[in-house]
Amino acid sequence: MTPEKLFHELLGLGLNWEVIESRFDREKGTVFLEIRETARLWESARCPQDGGLVFCYDHTEMLTWRHLNVFQYHCEITCRLPRGKCRQCGHLFRVRPPWEGLSLHFSKEFEAFALVLLREMPVSRAAEILGEHDTRLWRMLFAHVDAAYAEADFSNVCCVGVDEMNVRKGHQYISVFADLLRKAVIFAVEGKDKATWEKFIRALEEHNGHRQAITQVSMDMSQAYQSGVAEHCRNAQVVFDPFHVAKNVGEAVDQVRRSEIQLGGYQVAEALRQSQWLWRKNPENLSEWEQKRLAKIKDKSLGTAKAYQMRLVLQDIYRGGDEVQAGHRLRVWCRWVRWVARHYQYNLLRPMVKAAQMVENHFKGILAHWKWRVTNAFMEGLNSVFSATKRKARGYRSPVYLITMLYFVAGKLRLPQT
Repeated sequence: MTPEKLFHELLGLGLNWEVIESRFDREKGTVFLEIRETARLWESARCPQDGGLVFCYDHTEMLTWRHLNVFQYHCEITCRLPRGKCRQCGHLFRVRPPWEGLSLHFSKEFEAFALVLLREMPVSRAAEILGEHDTRLWRMLFAHVDAAYAEADFSNVCCVGVDEMNVRKGHQYISVFADLLRKAVIFAVEGKDKATWEKFIRALEEHNGHRQAITQVSMDMSQAYQSGVAEHCRNAQVVFDPFHVAKNVGEAVDQVRRSEIQLGGYQVAEALRQSQWLWRKNPENLSEWEQKRLAKIKDKSLGTAKAYQMRLVLQDIYRGGDEVQAGHRLRVWCRWVRWVARHYQYNLLRPMVKAAQMVENHFKGILAHWKWRVTNAFMEGLNSVFSATKRKARGYRSPVYLITMLYFVAGKLRLPQT
């Protein structure tokens, strides 16, 4: 078997194409495979507009596609592609070869391999391994993601999570929407205002979804997101994510600590110095040294310790019970926080009172967690993954790049699209 016939079989060209030359350029370290069409191509070729018979009109200039390596050497396919012309309507078109990928510079097999690498590492690093410019890889990734996203079906979307994601310093954000049942990103757009919901609904309905099919929306306490749900999804119940409730209460504990350091005098300041991480951990996660230090601080009956206890009680409410029990315990917790706060000078526990007011103001959405058991844990996981990705890639050139990578890694799209 000649090398040309061997490569013909390996490429799976069939009867319509043939390898007419294979050569190795030692200086460039590249294997070149020249391919041309056979007469059999025109027996099956049809006009893409009306399906009529076509004939070979002419050929393009010599084009090149990067293919998978042959051993350790680069491999490139070259071909002067034929252009067909319809005998009926006169339409002129370029014949698409079976090895061509979506980006026009790479073969299908090369693109499939490149996509595997891009899932595991930054684009710049994948470009170094593949010996290609990262701009070409981004162009390929855009083509595949756009094609796959266009075919996505959102007809079963009923439980949605939404969260903001920081793109870079300077308060530049994107809003990310996910199907919490499939654990897949379904839409992302620049901004974090109410208008993002209008864009999301438009994208949802372009992919066979319906706004009235959404029954639960998990989010933080953003007023803009709440307004967007109220305006566009009348059947949706807002569910405030437990993580954001706990985060607000944890921040209130830290505000109490800082105020007490300023107002409590030298001994209190010494006791609380560099203790911020103690109050952010749960008791079971403290080291032996941290447990001893926390016990000493509690012996002083400081307001920070009492605020910490309030956080732990609220956290315990989330650990069990049904909707009715949780509602009762949350109301009791809010009354208890106010009652305890009255016994401290300087309004020391005022941040905790504000946290209790926050719980009361968003009571229905917070309580909905016990009914639907919906959380934004998937969204928080995305934040962690892409924070690490951004550090590796030293940022993205624009939000479009980050959104494309979100769809690619977390959209569960059918890739590669060829």
